[in-house]
Amino acid sequence: MSKFKNSNNKEVPAISTASLPDIVFMLLFFFMVSTVMRETELKISNHLPKATQIKKLEKKSLVANIYVGKPTSSFQSVYGTEPRIQLNDRFSEIEDISTFVESERESRNEVDRLMITWALKVDKDTKMGIVTDLKQELRKNSALKLNYSTLKNVEKQ
Repeated sequence: MSKFKNSNNKEVPAISTASLPDIVFMLLFFFMVSTVMRETELKISNHLPKATQIKKLEKKSLVANIYVGKPTSSFQSVYGTEPRIQLNDRFSEIEDISTFVESERESRNEVDRLMITWALKVDKDTKMGIVTDLKQELRKNSALKLNYSTLKNVEKQ
């Protein structure tokens, strides 16, 4: 009969780290692809009004945002405290709307040009005069599909 020897002094083999760089780069690539960066830097204060009945937009790639509100404190020394229009990353006047509409249409596919939704993100304290002027200028440029962006009103029960 043979004698079995119980050896407690066996060493545990080291964990292989050869695939670690592959895993790190795979995670890095995943987060780079799935992260959405903010397209425009807001230079205005934009506190959206609340609504009880809202509908989500289907295709956000077909939305062009127009921001209206008072300039933030860092821009008030240059632009004042009256509500201003922000198109992309710059302050604009009503006269610049036609150029903005054309550039947004040119940046889209030919099929999608007629389906662009113009989202008005207007601060809740803004007077309707500037919004009316903005809508009139959009109407002149055949930008008729408008959307007022709001927040959902959550009622306490």
